[in-house]
Amino acid sequence: MRNILMTVMLLVVVIVLFNNIIANDTTGTSKQIQTQGSSANTKIGSMLSTGSN
Repeated sequence: MRNILMTVMLLVVVIVLFNNIIANDTTGTSKQIQTQGSSANTKIGSMLSTGSN
């Protein structure tokens, strides 16, 4: 019974950490990756449009 309780508590901690670090809508890793990807796409697009002139 104690092992099951410890396992459940560990899973809860992992879920909370994942939600705070990875999946946070404003400061999470996935949001930062999306922001940096959009910035990179914009820079690449501007480089391609200026290079063709």
